[in-house]
Amino acid sequence: MEKSAGENADKMHSLNFAVRDYECDLQGVVNNAVYMNYLEHARHEFLKSRGVDFAEVTRQGIHLIVIRAELDYKASLTSSDDFRVNTRFDQESKLKIVFYQDIIRQIDQTLMLSAKITATAINEKGRPFVPEDILALLAD
Repeated sequence: MEKSAGENADKMHSLNFAVRDYECDLQGVVNNAVYMNYLEHARHEFLKSRGVDFAEVTRQGIHLIVIRAELDYKASLTSSDDFRVNTRFDQESKLKIVFYQDIIRQIDQTLMLSAKITATAINEKGRPFVPEDILALLAD
């Protein structure tokens, strides 16, 4: 992964979380699949903070979809850890946007996970595109 969510801080969004006991596996660490939930929620909140409501976009017949997820696990979160997800995004091509996301443990600022999530949108005809309101966010 060539970029991190910490770059270009003026376009970055941070969302705080706390690990819940049921998110941990038998080894006492957050199950690897749970990180995808954290990242997804942070992306939705990132868009919402910039005036793009994920649910409303869906009601309009536009489906924002993940087409590739690259996750680099650096360390494991454990029960009751407080952490934040930093999110920013860029346009990768005419049809793709990329979210760069980092999960940082609060107590010691340790990078726990770095992710590159590639997404697009599908219109009502099933064709990929990037909606104008999302493109406008890139110009801000």
